[in-house]
Amino acid sequence: MKTERNDVGFPLWRKKVDKTLFAHGSTPIPAWAGAMWNIPTHFPSSNSREDPASKVTIKFGSRTFPGWVTTSKANPTRRNKFVRLWFDDELKHFLKQTFPMSYMRSLEDDLSAEAKPDVEERIPFWEFLDIEFDQATKTFRFEAYYKQAPAFPNLFARLVGSPNLERVSDQLRGKDAQRILKQDWKPRSQYRFEIGANNVIYLLTDSKQKLLYVGEASNLIRRLDQGHPSILNWDRFRYDALPDALAPFRVQIERMLIRYLAALMPNGRNILHLGITEFRLINDRVDR
Repeated sequence: MKTERNDVGFPLWRKKVDKTLFAHGSTPIPAWAGAMWNIPTHFPSSNSREDPASKVTIKFGSRTFPGWVTTSKANPTRRNKFVRLWFDDELKHFLKQTFPMSYMRSLEDDLSAEAKPDVEERIPFWEFLDIEFDQATKTFRFEAYYKQAPAFPNLFARLVGSPNLERVSDQLRGKDAQRILKQDWKPRSQYRFEIGANNVIYLLTDSKQKLLYVGEASNLIRRLDQGHPSILNWDRFRYDALPDALAPFRVQIERMLIRYLAALMPNGRNILHLGITEFRLINDRVDR
């Protein structure tokens, strides 16, 4: 049974997790919460994220993210202000990982041909995010209060943030289909689970020997299965999935990145470098 929190430090709004968090990177602040947090006093006229007065800090777990509070009239006939809290793509990414069931449901709703009934009626569950506001420092604090356990937890963990799912989300929500999808560092044991890791530029590191390798691949799993004699004991990897339009230039992008890194770190081709890291670039081919 879920028990109430005993670590609440500021007035709290328990928000039901919904599509706005994932689709728009924002949430409207209801009037009662705005009054509780004295939003009109702290943000009297911040009608744009470009306004320095709109800036806030958002803390989620051990991480800190930038945020913005904007106020505007919802429509010309409405007298009350419409208040919204915005946040960046990095926090949106962590919310997707924290609430994968709600994120998947939001995509299912976008994929549905029928607008009715509501997706929450068709797939009934609720997750909750606690939002507190420290008025003295203009800091919002996010805390996951309740999370619905995924039906297939390992599959959901692999899907959220994968290039394939991100491409689907981009298409559904009108984002740039040609953007590069970045991934975080992961241990070697995880690479065979990288769903849709195609058309990529990747990095491998050997943390014990302090080695770095840059590569490119049409299919990451197949390429890593082939092995890398120059860095046999690599233990971590990361990659960027390129859009299809850049596939013909993947090798050129790889070689450009190798040359950039050779100018920054020790390498085996006597390229003048700044020595900003103790890692050594291990690629055999470095353009002059």
